[in-house]
Amino acid sequence: MRLFPSFEDPPDRRAIAFPEAELTHAELRAAALAVAGALDGVQRVAVWATTVPETVVGVVGALLAGVPVVPVNAKAGERELAHILSDADPGAVLSAPGVELPGPLAERRRIAVDLTARPGGDPGALPPEPDAEAPAFIAYTSGTTGPPKGAVLPRRAVASNLDAVAAAWEWTDADEVVHGLPLFHVHGLIVATLGSLRRGGSSRHLGRFSAEAAGQALLSEGATMLFAVPTMYHRVAAALEADPDLAAGFARARLLVSGSAALPGTEHARIERLTGQRIVERYGMTETLMIAGVRASGERRAAYVGLPFDGVELRTVDDDGAPVAARDDETVGEVQVRGPNLFLGYLNRPDATAEAMTDDGWFRTGDIATIAPDGYVRVVGRRGTDLIKSGGFKIGAGEIEGALLEHPAVAEVAVTGEPDPDLGERIVAWVVDAEGADPASDQALADHVARLLTPHKRPRVVHRMADLPRNDMGKVQKRRLEPPG
Repeated sequence: MRLFPSFEDPPDRRAIAFPEAELTHAELRAAALAVAGALDGVQRVAVWATTVPETVVGVVGALLAGVPVVPVNAKAGERELAHILSDADPGAVLSAPGVELPGPLAERRRIAVDLTARPGGDPGALPPEPDAEAPAFIAYTSGTTGPPKGAVLPRRAVASNLDAVAAAWEWTDADEVVHGLPLFHVHGLIVATLGSLRRGGSSRHLGRFSAEAAGQALLSEGATMLFAVPTMYHRVAAALEADPDLAAGFARARLLVSGSAALPGTEHARIERLTGQRIVERYGMTETLMIAGVRASGERRAAYVGLPFDGVELRTVDDDGAPVAARDDETVGEVQVRGPNLFLGYLNRPDATAEAMTDDGWFRTGDIATIAPDGYVRVVGRRGTDLIKSGGFKIGAGEIEGALLEHPAVAEVAVTGEPDPDLGERIVAWVVDAEGADPASDQALADHVARLLTPHKRPRVVHRMADLPRNDMGKVQKRRLEPPG
């Protein structure tokens, strides 16, 4: 089966839409085939992944040609960009015409993507479909502990994972996804955009995300699903509270999907109160694509990412690597995954690949989670920054953050651990006070957590912050947290 089956006989309907242009499946196919023809002899291609239709056309063209795509974040700094280009060594760069590329990219062969281009030769012919194990993407991770690593994703992982997600969300060619996600990241590029194309449906990119534009797309422009991250849903809730008339579009959505970070229970409740919709959460990462998600027809439970997608095996393990047998929604362990969704390894990094994999083929995600009796997964943080060992207990920072966000005086929060001579580690909360609310005392916040969870999970130190450092996907970057002053 082809990665884009609809290209065999393109339907006469919209495939992609951006504020500046939209293309039908036939128009996208033609422009992408022109790109594919220009890539003859190229081993890898970088794509300057700005939020424009040329990015999608370039990516699809490269995939049709069987050329692995290296999505490049247009906000990448000089050092990160130089590392990516040195590591991946792309033979060309795809971008929209007239875009000024930074020095290292400008020195490479450039292919300008033309939305109106048509392929040479037989316009009805599609290139042969590459082998399923052939690389489709080299997607660079965030590099929190060193230079970014290039995760090599095979076509098998992309195709199988998109089909599993589609089955879980009952996603068909009648659906249009609306989103404002970056196109250098797997959430926006692979899941939202290519997922729509694989179904023969469409995706609408808002350019710059706003609640007003998303609501309009859902209300009157044919969109049926919204894919967003927690910071976007926070802005949606605030906009709906300021203008209740906006709620009509969100109320009509078939699915509101959240991912890339945990959505606080308070935001779940706000969105449901304002729209009548319960948000669907999902869980994934670059090396695995989508791991687990709440089904369209399943129970939508705040703080849970649902069940593993079809074909994906998930287990949690203890500090010694032994599988955790308990499904009590309390015992934490590191999430490990295997299945057809897995990457091939890190480009040029056999050492990092070996470190990430177990001897029996499981990928070590570095995330920590609990599993409920019914199999629902609850991710409570990262092993390096979010697993706090305090007083003999293993504590996930995520559940403390969720509890603190239920306090009306807390707008944002991050929880970490720091060395303590008595406890091993003490729990530290980094709190942004809610605007217009009376700040809660440190003791009041500690008592709040003790009441909702247990006393040993209460924060021992509280830092008041003006804001929290975040990356482009809205995830808090805990390694950048520093006490104010």
